[in-house]
Amino acid sequence: MITKAIIPVAGWGTRRLPITKTIEKCMLPIGNRPIVDYVVQDCLAAGITEIYFVVGEQSTQLQNYYRSNIPLNDYLVQNGKEEKLPLIAPLEGVSLHFIVQPTSYGKYGTAVPIALAADYVKNDESVVVLMGDDFFYNPDGSSEVKRLIEGTPEGQNGILGAVLPEDDTVTGRYGSIEVNERDELIRIDEYPETLPQPFIKNVSKYLLNGTMVKAVKNYVETAPVEGEYYIFTPFEQLLATTEVMKLVRASGMYLDGGSVEGWLHANNVVVGA
Repeated sequence: MITKAIIPVAGWGTRRLPITKTIEKCMLPIGNRPIVDYVVQDCLAAGITEIYFVVGEQSTQLQNYYRSNIPLNDYLVQNGKEEKLPLIAPLEGVSLHFIVQPTSYGKYGTAVPIALAADYVKNDESVVVLMGDDFFYNPDGSSEVKRLIEGTPEGQNGILGAVLPEDDTVTGRYGSIEVNERDELIRIDEYPETLPQPFIKNVSKYLLNGTMVKAVKNYVETAPVEGEYYIFTPFEQLLATTEVMKLVRASGMYLDGGSVEGWLHANNVVVGA
């Protein structure tokens, strides 16, 4: 049973400056909720009971959002607005952990937050890895994390692919997932010259077994890299030898708050539903 998730949210959000100078990117609102809460609620619907956020040194807003606010609770009660208390109540049935990715660490890239959280994953465990600034929207409330877990053979690795409709003009056509006849990952073509139809986009949402998690940690700790530590470097090394990564096609609509256009589109979809 898979009960743990890692959600990296330590980035500076430079594509969304200047607003991300004061608002953490994962906390940008989609409707009345921050982007990251759509990811968290998807995890809860899949039975996840432990979430490890990898946060930046300056992060406070995420922690404040999920902890109790006693003065606000008192204000609502005193003013006859008790019906709003469930909106701000702490999450039930899940433990939240916050791992700081210090600036002084020096290393950066998609592999780094996984390496920092790796010691919380046992060798015989699997864990879900989900970025905190994009999500899948399902009006019926179904969970893409649950689909990822159910669609990945036990003990193997999985990758959740966003199936982009042809009329999607907001989501970038890069990061194409290529698989074999068994829907096992061959490679990610970042900028395909010929766009496949349907286009299945890598959105950095994975299910990783203990072997893969430890490989990411070892890569970050030991490999001399100039620039970013990309998570797919250790993936490719193991997929070429002993490991398999299964493609699971998402059913929901992929929404991304990383750009102004994507954020506006996500609000229009969610608020207008």
